[in-house]
Amino acid sequence: MSRPLSDEDVIATYRRTVGPLYGYVSRRVGGDTALAEDLVQDVWMRAIGDWPSKGIPAEPLAWLITVARNALISHFRRMRPQLVEPAVLDLIEGAGPFAAPDDPDTASVINWGLARLRRSHAVLLEDFYFADKSLRDMARERSLSERAVEGRLRRARAKLKAKIEKVLPRDANRARRTEEGTTHVRPTRTS
Repeated sequence: MSRPLSDEDVIATYRRTVGPLYGYVSRRVGGDTALAEDLVQDVWMRAIGDWPSKGIPAEPLAWLITVARNALISHFRRMRPQLVEPAVLDLIEGAGPFAAPDDPDTASVINWGLARLRRSHAVLLEDFYFADKSLRDMARERSLSERAVEGRLRRARAKLKAKIEKVLPRDANRARRTEEGTTHVRPTRTS
């Protein structure tokens, strides 16, 4: 349900939402201030363009974040990471705690991969790592068990890792496989 637009409403909505919106975008771009500011400005320009005819949405921050998410996807689909550090894969694999990257280059690589994933995988990873949602909350929102969400997160991380591995230099990929001692033998199951 939307309401008619007035200048006071827009200003109040801007003041109430710009901080959380900027925080969302900034986390996603690894603190790249210039990029975060540009994207937030683009999102607000879209709001100012759409809201006069449609009214301010009932949940303006949710609307703005959805537009920001789509703007981020568009931005990262148009680019190709210049340099990918193999250590980025360690973050994704769970070798250490994966958190929203605070390095713009790492954020760029991760978001490049997220922009190429199926939406359901990307949203799951974004909710867990960028929005800091708990497994319990994610399970409740999706009407799933926590165990099912864990399995989906594991598969989504594997898909993200596979996308990012494609941009690793060939030498780095070969070195990773050698270090990991990759084998092609499937372990047998004992019961």
